Amino acid sequence: MSYYFVIVGTQDNPLFEHEFGTSKAGGDGQARFLEQARHMNQFIVHSSLDIVEEVQWGTGQMYLKCIDRFFNNYVSCFLTGGNVKFMLLHQPPSSAVSSSANPRASTSTIATNPTSPQTEEAVRSFMLEVYESWVKAIMSPFYHVNMEVRSPIFRQRVAAAGRKYL
Repeated sequence: MSYYFVIVGTQDNPLFEHEFGTSKAGGDGQARFLEQARHMNQFIVHSSLDIVEEVQWGTGQMYLKCIDRFFNNYVSCFLTGGNVKFMLLHQPPSSAVSSSANPRASTSTIATNPTSPQTEEAVRSFMLEVYESWVKAIMSPFYHVNMEVRSPIFRQRVAAAGRKYL
């Protein structure tokens, strides 16, 4: 499964972006987005912001689960207390989508069904770990609200959380 993670600020500006692939079930951690569709990731996530703004006031939860779907792309969202949005676009491999139509297909990996409870729990755990790193990063006296995060340590922690849970 391929992932595109972005942190969106309070003014709908991107603060951090990271693209990675699954490390589970023999994955190498490389994103497998099609080259001609890779530029669409930002547009898909940005279009999901309208849905986030509708859903966020109807629930008291920080993790909003899978909020949007665009063709074979699923978008999950986590809100912080300061209205910063963690958005994760995940795209299952095309072989997993075709095998999910088969009722006898194995559902042991999270890549086979992007909306399964196992996948939702893995994404939730990923978001919580990134949130913990986010809080540590923004507590820096050099960080200002809605400023892009350029810390290599924060990027390493996001990548490590991706390897650990996704």
